[in-house]
Amino acid sequence: MRYGALHVFKDVSLTVGRREIVSIVGPSGCGKTTLLRCLDGLIPMSEGVVLFDGAEVKGPPPKMAMVFQHFGLFPWKTVRGNVSYGLAMQGASRAEIATRVPEVIRLVGLEGFEEAYPYQLSGGMQQRCGLARALAVDPDVLLLDEPFAAIDAQTREILQFELLRIFGLRPTAMVFVTHSIEEAVLMGDRVVVLKGKPSSVAEVVEVTLPRPRTRDTLASPRFAELREHVWKTLMDEARRAEFRLGGPS
Repeated sequence: MRYGALHVFKDVSLTVGRREIVSIVGPSGCGKTTLLRCLDGLIPMSEGVVLFDGAEVKGPPPKMAMVFQHFGLFPWKTVRGNVSYGLAMQGASRAEIATRVPEVIRLVGLEGFEEAYPYQLSGGMQQRCGLARALAVDPDVLLLDEPFAAIDAQTREILQFELLRIFGLRPTAMVFVTHSIEEAVLMGDRVVVLKGKPSSVAEVVEVTLPRPRTRDTLASPRFAELREHVWKTLMDEARRAEFRLGGPS
């Protein structure tokens, strides 16, 4: 796949099941965010094809939603207004919006903040609002672009487990981009490790950890083994890239 004159991806093939979380990790600049935007139809494909439920994606599908790193909220809209925006854009009736919006606000733990504006919310609460907006359209696929990178470590861990709780209640396909190996393993059923420029798949790691996942998961020997395996794959690819560029011999 090319973006202008830049060759971004080479032989990247990815399948996501209906009730599966696929994590994507890779070095900075390898095209993780670009990949999500291709999946969502926001960037047209110069080569290859993206299929969603058997149909080619040529623009953002109604049943696919994205959660952004920097929240992407409208500052002039309240929590209720932000959450209802996607539904309104898809032509939902007032009755459907009136039913659906309170439901997802409760689901993400923002009940009582419906009339608050983004500037009145903490970073974690703003991301809960962004997640509620995405869930409001009842997506079949949820794309998450480093959703917890812009918040502090404690809130990040809380929201990781909140998202896992929501996934347990309402399983849906998710593609989860992150720089954190630990987060990728905790969240994912598979971890796709990207490498190089143009970007390609170095390895797909099967995450053989049972669900539901809890804080005890983080302390399990198998979690440590998987985290180490993904880290080693990334480091091995980084060393190969360094040698190709004429680095240490």
